[in-house]
Amino acid sequence: MTEEKKPAAAKKPAASPKAAAPKAAAPKAAAPAPKKDAAKPAKSGKKLKVTQIGSTIARIPKQEATLIGLGLNKRHRSKVLEDTPSVRGMIEAVKHLVIVEEAA
Repeated sequence: MTEEKKPAAAKKPAASPKAAAPKAAAPKAAAPAPKKDAAKPAKSGKKLKVTQIGSTIARIPKQEATLIGLGLNKRHRSKVLEDTPSVRGMIEAVKHLVIVEEAA
């Protein structure tokens, strides 16, 4: 009763045909209507001139990052931005460091 030893690679079972076959795509339902992109600002034409008057020295990093997001990084520099809710929120976070005016 002599048993032959098979190499380790020969012990692996053959891949099943189910695993090798690509999965069939499920039938798609009717595509929903495309949604409007909420990130795009409404083109109302309103502009804000934001001028940095305070330094970022001794401020929390979030405030410094907000000023950089507004395009400001040094005192007495100005940037004209669109009047959107996201810009208004950023200005509110650093209102003690900036002056806001309506741009013409």
